[in-house]
Amino acid sequence: MILLQTISTDNQVVADTLTNLDSASSNIGLLDLMIKGGYMMIPLYLLFILAIFIFVERVITIRKAAKTPKGLVDQVKMMVQGGDIQRAKMVCHGENTPVANMIAKGLDRIGSPLKNIEVAIENVGKIEIYKLEKNLGLLATVSGAAPMIGFLGTVAGMIRAFIGVAQEEGMVSPKLLSTGIYEAMITTATGLVVGIVAYLGYNYLVGQVSKLIHSMEYTTVEFIDLLQEK
Repeated sequence: MILLQTISTDNQVVADTLTNLDSASSNIGLLDLMIKGGYMMIPLYLLFILAIFIFVERVITIRKAAKTPKGLVDQVKMMVQGGDIQRAKMVCHGENTPVANMIAKGLDRIGSPLKNIEVAIENVGKIEIYKLEKNLGLLATVSGAAPMIGFLGTVAGMIRAFIGVAQEEGMVSPKLLSTGIYEAMITTATGLVVGIVAYLGYNYLVGQVSKLIHSMEYTTVEFIDLLQEK
């Protein structure tokens, strides 16, 4: 009889604890969760802001670089065939895009051996590609570092939670243990979110840069063919 009463009492305590936890969790907002994550949330916030900044800045830069008129090569071709090299250079310098800059360098080298012109265009292309890929490596680093920082925060939070349990005298409250654990897990969730956002942004930017590089290579081939025909 005493055993049944004890079990019934324990069950009631657990039920009351779960009810309190459900009530508390329903009242916890997103901001409260972000605050409860602890000091390890600060670097995760900074990494998230950095990732968003790099993504937006790179998208703007790549879109500007891709705004080369489709008929630029044809326009330059007509001018070169007509002997109006200076006007062709002015058209290219007016665009200020990677493709236009590469063609402008080739126009500057007209009169030199074809091989020298190709090398000059390739060198300009390498510089333009470097400009396009700027900070992409940093974005990739954020995508890998954020989950690890989040996991580190969870491990640190779990250690603090179990230290608190060890310091408790008598019966340990399930609420104390569960609260410490869910607060520790917040950093892992945040780190994964930041890492996923940075990873998706990185792959999108790499794809856009690859398309632009292909366009640059195709235009270079057209320009070299133009010089061979001249």
